[in-house]
Amino acid sequence: MKAVKIGTPAGVDNLQLVDIDDPGQPGPGQVRVRIHASSLNFHDYGVVSGVLPADAGRIPMADGAGVVEAVGEGVGEFKAGDHVVSCFFPFWENGTPTIGDFKTTPGDGVDGYAREVVVLPSHYFTHTPKGYSHAEAATLTTAGLTAWRALIVDGQLKPGATVLVLGTGGVSIFGLQLAKAMGASVIATSSSDAKLEKLRALGADHTINYRENPEWGKTVRSLTGGRGVDHVIEVGGPGTLPQSITACRIGGHIALIGVLTGRAGPVPTAALMARQQRLQGLIVGSRQDQRDMTRALEVTGIKPVIDSTFELAKLGDAFRHEAAGAHFGKICVSI
Repeated sequence: MKAVKIGTPAGVDNLQLVDIDDPGQPGPGQVRVRIHASSLNFHDYGVVSGVLPADAGRIPMADGAGVVEAVGEGVGEFKAGDHVVSCFFPFWENGTPTIGDFKTTPGDGVDGYAREVVVLPSHYFTHTPKGYSHAEAATLTTAGLTAWRALIVDGQLKPGATVLVLGTGGVSIFGLQLAKAMGASVIATSSSDAKLEKLRALGADHTINYRENPEWGKTVRSLTGGRGVDHVIEVGGPGTLPQSITACRIGGHIALIGVLTGRAGPVPTAALMARQQRLQGLIVGSRQDQRDMTRALEVTGIKPVIDSTFELAKLGDAFRHEAAGAHFGKICVSI
């Protein structure tokens, strides 16, 4: 069967399409899943580019969606024919975070889903939302669940709240969709007027071009009558955090998710303290969070925004498309 592996040295231009052995039938507690789709995340790009070191020959991609072909002895959660989606932290079942690294994350510490078939313990998966295609389901593992945890689990989002989302990547767009479904108002930023128009079409109440308005934190405060937003989905990191602190209300919640502007940098601690804000780092969520999100998606009818889909053999092209920053929503891979 076909798979993509990271070459030596790592790099987007050195991804290798290879033939590997079929994993066979599942043992006790395992499921055999035919993978049909994956989707790209910034974390995956870090792994394949070598920024996040992985073992030579690692099969990348944390997101995977497909169909159960067989189940091993003792598996009661799934049966043959079930549509399933992978878990970013397969060993974090529920409750508060228990894992602080990527040693068990598919596509990083262990092999991921850039392959046709896997045989894995059943807790590596949850059921796909009803009515979702494989590509749509594959957007949930990382981006969808991150937005869900940021706003619903950690943020305890309430109707009538105000939410700021940064940019037009998968997490931010999921955040916009979830916030609107919960009855919140959303302010969204981008450097592209064309993308801002798409954000408004998705329901954004206000949009800001951050390139034309570098002091966008003050603009957000103005749009909220000087109060600031209740929640910020902060995907930029050190380059955008000072503006997010300005944009967030006194006592508000900033979900620190991404490091698109760098892995380290100064934090305006005096401003954060003065505004008494809760700055919480997070990485995706638990299996139970994923189940809860799945039920919510089925009730609300939210569907992910998919920018484009590439074949597995063109995975390098998919990552180059991601690196160019021209996409709006999720980039998927057909397997």
